[in-house]
Amino acid sequence: MKIIIKIGNFSNTLLKSFVEPCHRRILLCCLFFFTLFSCSNSAYLYSSFHEPANQGLRFLYSYDGYHWKDFGHIFLKPEVGEKRIMRDASILQGPDKVFRLVWTSSWKGEKSFGYASSKDLIHWSKEQEIPVMENEPTTVNVWAPELFYDAVTKQYIIVWASTVPHRFARGQEDEDNNHRLYYVTTRDFKNFSKEQLFFDPGFSSIDAQIIKQGKGKYVLVFKDNTRPNRDIKVAFSNNPLGPYQNVSKAFTPGFSEGPATIKVGKNYLIYFDWYSKKVFGAVKTRDFQTFTNVTSQIDIPQGHKHGTIIKVKKKIIRNIFHELSNNNDD
Repeated sequence: MKIIIKIGNFSNTLLKSFVEPCHRRILLCCLFFFTLFSCSNSAYLYSSFHEPANQGLRFLYSYDGYHWKDFGHIFLKPEVGEKRIMRDASILQGPDKVFRLVWTSSWKGEKSFGYASSKDLIHWSKEQEIPVMENEPTTVNVWAPELFYDAVTKQYIIVWASTVPHRFARGQEDEDNNHRLYYVTTRDFKNFSKEQLFFDPGFSSIDAQIIKQGKGKYVLVFKDNTRPNRDIKVAFSNNPLGPYQNVSKAFTPGFSEGPATIKVGKNYLIYFDWYSKKVFGAVKTRDFQTFTNVTSQIDIPQGHKHGTIIKVKKKIIRNIFHELSNNNDD
């Protein structure tokens, strides 16, 4: 007799009828460990904002890295910067379990970015303006700061894009839109290194994200901001601070920006804001050499704009819902 048992929908009566007690105990133990190890304790958070970017920080959440839902809540309202905006929010949870957040706080005319921290994503520290590019008085802007924690040197690296007119070869770009990538390092977000040039591929580039692919293997995912390209590329290094070389061909369509990369299973998913279509796209890759378009497999709420994705424990999601529920009760 052939017995088919559907996991999660069987009963002890069925087992008693067809399986000897000893075998039943073995089967139950197998099912227990199958469930224990197959149920992931991980979830994903995607930092977000809505245009015109003056409302504040939002988060999406996902349990599989492909399908996303909005909490429907503003987690932090922008209080720094002349225009009080919050764009391109990059978040990271450090080894001390504290969440660090940096963001674009002004379009042009200011040489700083916003910073705040939180232990639970609900209660936040006082917002700060982190001044940079003070040694470059003609700097036009400071865009899309991105966080990376280097476990080897035990320091945070913050990379952003700035335009310094007449500093680099211009190509088709206007002088006030010819970006290069810069960086600072910090251990405590109180003391920062002097800003330095991070990446100059010979063309305007913004929206950079450092990915650790393995020991001594780092990938820089960034936007080629030149006309007419405006697409996403990668470059490679054996050090998170570079130099990054071997710039790839574009693997996204034109008019795409804000790459957000996360490892899901054995694949890396690279989300991108396809702003000309007002939708999100995504590709998957295992080696950052071959890319497969998986846009049809993702689901992102309307109105979401690009930030970064981090992996968190599921209890973080539960705690957020609990806190939001308590706040609504108040």
